[in-house]
Amino acid sequence: MDKIFAQIQNVVDRYDELNELLADPDVASDSGKYTRYAKELGEITPIVENYRRYQQLTNEINDDKELLNDKEMASLAKKELSELEPEQSELSEKLKVLMIPKDPNDDKNIIMEIRGAAGGDEANLFAGDLLNMYAHYAQSQNWSFEIVDQTVGEAGGFKEAVINISGENVYSKLKFESGAHRVQRVPVTETQGRVHTSTATVGVMPEFEDIDTEGLIDPKDVREDVYRSSGAGGQHINKTSSAVRLVHLPTGIKVEMQEQRSQQQNRSKAWQILRSRVYDHFAQENREQYDQQRRTKIGSGDRSERIRTYNFPQNRVTDHRINFTLNKLDKVINGDLEEIIDALIIADQTKRLEEMI
Repeated sequence: MDKIFAQIQNVVDRYDELNELLADPDVASDSGKYTRYAKELGEITPIVENYRRYQQLTNEINDDKELLNDKEMASLAKKELSELEPEQSELSEKLKVLMIPKDPNDDKNIIMEIRGAAGGDEANLFAGDLLNMYAHYAQSQNWSFEIVDQTVGEAGGFKEAVINISGENVYSKLKFESGAHRVQRVPVTETQGRVHTSTATVGVMPEFEDIDTEGLIDPKDVREDVYRSSGAGGQHINKTSSAVRLVHLPTGIKVEMQEQRSQQQNRSKAWQILRSRVYDHFAQENREQYDQQRRTKIGSGDRSERIRTYNFPQNRVTDHRINFTLNKLDKVINGDLEEIIDALIIADQTKRLEEMI
């Protein structure tokens, strides 16, 4: 804890510095600086307030311990200690969690990609089930859930679906969903009642605006093609070259968008997805280099990594990364993900705390 307290003191020093900066007329007249400093101050204020309460408790506890040798005050001191020490212990644990470095993407919206993988039609149907699961969860969180691109499977479900989910703390709650999701159940096409295993993959990427990825993507490295949309959409789509294809030449990452009605809307959505995919590509490379040195991750974010099994005959869902099992798959598949997500967040915090101490 001494190491963490040393880090907290640096935060306290920065807190005092920020308050001075915000009181500076030059800063107050610069809206950009003022907003940036105010945001930083808001983020570290809980740490400072809890630390100051911790220090206050420490002083009061030390005073009470000195009174234990006083016959007249010993009883009162013991009573106060029985109240103060548990609060101090609780604050100590809270401060540890508050000091875990925040993922800079936690507040961002996300681009989610769901694809049917191994298992043919059943995999596509399962991909559709996952999409509905996340849609219901998003609704419970009061998030916006928009399908921006999709390829429907021949028997239903989705070969691929790209979704934009926006709201409060979207990435922080869904970032551990990336990976291969496995389903075990009797497919609707199975006449013998045999349980089949199929998989669908989920990719979760933070959504970036132009300013976020400045320097990451050089527009000269992106080839753009426009062409006529195909499939559903009516006569308007087929009469105009409204579909847009973007190719990031250095990585080969390709995005095609034809779901929107105008070329401008398709271009905007395509760039939105391209930025997230390119960022995810480079983040994955950096993560792999880091993970070669430290194997303390909850999940790599790699879509080939099997992260969870949904066993319908036994109404069981298991997250393999943290050996967490719930016997209420029926509720989970309908969007009740809170227990799984909370368990993943706690496991991640625990591992990161181990690295800090």
